[in-house]
Amino acid sequence: MILSDFDLWNYIGNGRLVIEPFHEEIVRENGLDLRLGRQIARMKESTKVFDVHNDYNVGEFYEIEEADSFVINPGEHVLLHTMEYIKLPLDLMGFVNLRSSYARIGLSIPPTIIDANFEGQLTIELIGGEFPVRLHAGDRFIHVVFARLSSPVEKPYCGRYQYQKGVRLPSFKS
Repeated sequence: MILSDFDLWNYIGNGRLVIEPFHEEIVRENGLDLRLGRQIARMKESTKVFDVHNDYNVGEFYEIEEADSFVINPGEHVLLHTMEYIKLPLDLMGFVNLRSSYARIGLSIPPTIIDANFEGQLTIELIGGEFPVRLHAGDRFIHVVFARLSSPVEKPYCGRYQYQKGVRLPSFKS
């Protein structure tokens, strides 16, 4: 079942869904609009092979910047993060979507899920459209729809991205 704003207010009010910093305007009809953080990781062009079984040099493939705004170039793949740090309970998961206004100017994100028990800022891949777009830290840029699971998970998320802050580069280690 997808949570309505009424359900979200209850989860937030009783501390089962934690959003920090929290501002009332992020609660929407059927989800939360999360805001853009101040870091971006730009994927570098390279002919070097990225080996997913040996990702010790992942930083060689990205350039991390921090600013109040960023220009996303046509076709560019970048990693961004949310300003909000979130903590999900064992009976909620989230579907991450780009807010429609950003999609309407050609930006896109791949399908992204937030697992039950995840805690941290979200790192989101964004793909540029046909023309350069300037994004601003603090703007609402993604919409998260939360779904209540049929029962609390028996194996809660506790993976390598747990407690992340800022942009988190990919990791393939178990």
